[in-house]
Amino acid sequence: MKITKRKAGYSGFTMVGIAALLAGCAAAPEETDTGAGAGAGTGGDLDFTPCIVSDFGGFEDQSFNQSSYAGMEAAADELGVDFQEAESTSEDQYAGNVSGMVDQGCNFILTVGFALANATRDAAQANEDVQFAIIDSALSNDDFSPLELDNVKPILYDTAQAAFLAGYLAAGHSESGIVGTFGGQQFPSVTIFMDGFADGVDYYNEQKGADVQVVGWNKETQTGSFTGGFEANQTAKTTAEGLLDQGADVLLPVGGPIFQSAGEAIRDRNDSAALIGVDSDLYLTAPDFADLYLTSILKQMTDAVQEVTVNAANGEFDAEPYVGTLENDGVDIAPLHDFETEVDPALVEEVEAIKEQIISGELTVESEATPQ
Repeated sequence: MKITKRKAGYSGFTMVGIAALLAGCAAAPEETDTGAGAGAGTGGDLDFTPCIVSDFGGFEDQSFNQSSYAGMEAAADELGVDFQEAESTSEDQYAGNVSGMVDQGCNFILTVGFALANATRDAAQANEDVQFAIIDSALSNDDFSPLELDNVKPILYDTAQAAFLAGYLAAGHSESGIVGTFGGQQFPSVTIFMDGFADGVDYYNEQKGADVQVVGWNKETQTGSFTGGFEANQTAKTTAEGLLDQGADVLLPVGGPIFQSAGEAIRDRNDSAALIGVDSDLYLTAPDFADLYLTSILKQMTDAVQEVTVNAANGEFDAEPYVGTLENDGVDIAPLHDFETEVDPALVEEVEAIKEQIISGELTVESEATPQ
């Protein structure tokens, strides 16, 4: 466990609109210290300490922890306050890290990821005067029945919508007629990507009379390939290699840094397969594999975290879930970047048209993990 106090100071990790295939990008947060003290950004003595707790992927995962951290930095800079962080390195640290933030006097605590749901719930029930928000999860009781607490705001994303676009794009780009996906752990925040991706491939087949296959995930049975964690390791690499062995030439790894292992698998084989990133635009946040990214499925966490944190500081906290969708720009897919000249422009137009159909309600995308 690492608990750190940070000064306000925005790192430059902002969401910038890009008019290409779709919009949205983010750069990695850099640790900076502008020297701004409490209340500096508001011209007053703002008595507010926001805090953030990562899952064991850490704040430099080039994924959802990092994007959320950037949002906390941006909020602290806007408010002119200090924030504190607790970086988890293992699952058994979650409860201690969350309670540690309470002990540090945090008014608002953001927890990052489905795995922190129980730790967040327990701390919120024991500390009703502290406000919480959690990325990628609602709350439930021990019997898995839904639970709503007045001091906990879920920040959720209907990533199936954006993943549907990525699946359609992958199917249209694939030359082998086989695309693959695998996850870290079988959490709803993971499988929602895989469901949307598989449905996008199916929709392509339906529209084109094609037979592109998805390996690594079966939406109907909810079974597939998982590494058992969210680490870039040999297990993740071996899993990616297994999908490549089956002929997949587009891979969607869902689970923080596991995309790095997939990239290594492709590199080691001199394979021509492409990657689809998740959470942030990996072309920008993880450029070591820039030439492999067909696109990325975006969750605009930086903006949402900043808004929710600032609202809490201004006395405007509410427990109504935030749900990011294509319509409110909470989810999207990234530009094609280096693949722009390799993808048929007609396919790009089809993806853009499908996005508008989803936004209008003409086309419905559903997953068992779709936020309600």
